[in-house]
Amino acid sequence: MIEVRVARPPDAVAIGAIHVAVWRSAYPGLLPDAYLARLSVTRQARYYEAAIRGGGGVLIATASGDELPSGTGRRVIGFATAGRARRTQISGRRLGEGEIETLYVLDDWRDRGVGRGLIRAAGAFLAQAGCRSAFLWVLRDNPSRWFYAHLGGTPAAEAMIHVGGTPIAQTAFVWDPIEKLLETSARAS
Repeated sequence: MIEVRVARPPDAVAIGAIHVAVWRSAYPGLLPDAYLARLSVTRQARYYEAAIRGGGGVLIATASGDELPSGTGRRVIGFATAGRARRTQISGRRLGEGEIETLYVLDDWRDRGVGRGLIRAAGAFLAQAGCRSAFLWVLRDNPSRWFYAHLGGTPAAEAMIHVGGTPIAQTAFVWDPIEKLLETSARAS
């Protein structure tokens, strides 16, 4: 059984491990190999623990039941973070009031509705915080970017970021109004 809930400080290590595992799995060839090799579960865990303790929108998906080895209990299999937009416009284009900053699901749990559940929970968190629109950034060459379009996100802007000293193109997907995200993610489940 898969459940989505607000993260607690003890979840930070599992979140950090997922962050590192997903980046190393999804981004070879997109991000510098040396950068991916230097990723640290400990550093990521400290970052996410501070976000959780600070009241940030950190949500996790957990699994239990027959798909896990007997006696293992619940396991964190994905997470999302959301909050007020760090930047609401780029090149004069309005992006949104709320931002889904991260959405990562372990490879073995993809295509099971975990990402949809997390993005819906992140959208609900933003709506409850008063955000009337939402967006997220995805690496332009990320093969999983179709997921956001499938959930009704509209590509609205492109920008460059630097990761490990390398410029990387990214695309912003926007849901305006935010109800578009909440309704589409619920129907796609």
